[in-house]
Amino acid sequence: MGSVVSRQTNSKATTLVIRPLREEHVGPCAAIVAGIPLWQRYGMTLPKARRLIRGALAGGRGEAGGAPAAGEFAVATQGGRVVGLVWFFKKAAFGRSGYVKWLGVAPEARGRGVGRSLLEHAERRIFRSCADIFLLASEFNRSAHAFYARQGYERVGAIADYVAQGITELVFRKRAGGSPPGGVGRAGRDYGREIKGGGRR
Repeated sequence: MGSVVSRQTNSKATTLVIRPLREEHVGPCAAIVAGIPLWQRYGMTLPKARRLIRGALAGGRGEAGGAPAAGEFAVATQGGRVVGLVWFFKKAAFGRSGYVKWLGVAPEARGRGVGRSLLEHAERRIFRSCADIFLLASEFNRSAHAFYARQGYERVGAIADYVAQGITELVFRKRAGGSPPGGVGRAGRDYGREIKGGGRR
């Protein structure tokens, strides 16, 4: 069963529904992922996106009582159209913490709070069983850094040549029930272009 979020868009109320991935969502989600220039730099293509999303849909189970090995994949729809997606895992980071793998929004839906709503959905699910969440953002993706700072994430490290050669990934962390020391920084306060930089990594 999906969650419903009300948003105001162009003076008209719109309903954003966040629900688990279904077969009919695979194509639209793959189109969003493959169409993001940032992810294209990592070698993402439409066939590869379809394959990965179908794998998430199939989901294999891990150890008894554990979270699905393929994680959880949720989509955001408005008016029956897929406008965003989030792929996340429980206890995947260091074997004890949540991890957000993908967060992407369709170009026509950016700046409407879709990305924030998807991230909040993932956080609610993860914080039921984990004390913190980790995610990665490309070093050059400054709009993502600002977005995550606004949502209470703290930069805690960097890993060079991890996902792709020549690209450094910044590591962000959020703890349950609080903001990072010192609160939201300038990057978060100045953030006013939600998802405009493309997908988040």
